[in-house]
Amino acid sequence: MDDGQERVDGGGPAGSGGPAGAAGEDAQAGGGPTGGIPPQSRSGEPAGDVYDWFRRGAQLLAQGHPAAAEQLLSRAVAAEPHSRSIREALARAQFDAGSYAAALENFRAVALADPADDYAQFGWGVAAARLGDFETSAEHLALAVAMRPEADHYRAALRQTRATLAARAGAYGPLLPGAPGYLAPPPGTADPVGREPDGAEGDA
Repeated sequence: MDDGQERVDGGGPAGSGGPAGAAGEDAQAGGGPTGGIPPQSRSGEPAGDVYDWFRRGAQLLAQGHPAAAEQLLSRAVAAEPHSRSIREALARAQFDAGSYAAALENFRAVALADPADDYAQFGWGVAAARLGDFETSAEHLALAVAMRPEADHYRAALRQTRATLAARAGAYGPLLPGAPGYLAPPPGTADPVGREPDGAEGDA
């Protein structure tokens, strides 16, 4: 998923990049000759310190291994719960791993800590959309667009969410049989394309 941001390549909601600043540098740093999750210490924790976990987690995410990245970044967040960059990287890993509810909570935590973080607002919005909460999605995607109007991927996500809300509200007319979300009318009522109720033809 690539949203065009200058963040860690590969990973993040709707193709997003990852945490800015240190995370981008971390993703390019070496993570050991063998790759993967660092060997565990006797305590069961990965070897190294929080910075090592964060750096290796960002690298795994950039390489397309969100589940492995989530394991390391969860450790890092537990050790440094107030680090927004680590929590954002964890949210990206969770999103890419399909854990949308967990990703939403972490994007939300970052956005509440720094409401001016447009990427956290974007992540909150796209995670909410994946969970079917399009009202919340539209709210936070609109904030992201307002803060960074030049971001095409922000605007595209907002358009998609608003289109979904409009379709649900019937702005484009009733759903036709076979369309996603279509519900058959109760017996004895006309269907959306105007056919008579079953058994009505020939009653005249």
